[in-house]
Amino acid sequence: MDDATITILAVAGVASVLIFVVKGLLDQVPDVIASIKKIRDAWRRFKQGDAPPPLPRQEGEPDLDREDDNEPSAAA
Repeated sequence: MDDATITILAVAGVASVLIFVVKGLLDQVPDVIASIKKIRDAWRRFKQGDAPPPLPRQEGEPDLDREDDNEPSAAA
C-alpha cells in the first residue's frame, strides 16, 4: 500500500471514532436535561418551603434519626 491509502484509512478511522464519541455524548443529553429540570424543581420547592414529606423508611434501613452512643461507629 502506498502512503496515500494509509493516510486515507487513518483519517477514516479517526473520523469514525470521533463520530462514535459524539453520538455517545449526544445520547446522554436528554438524561442530563431531565436531571437539570429535577434539580431546578427540587431547588424551587426547597426555597419556597413546600418540600414533600420524607419517604417512609424501608424494611432493613438503619434509623438515622436515632443516636446510639453504645455502638461503635463503622469507621472505627
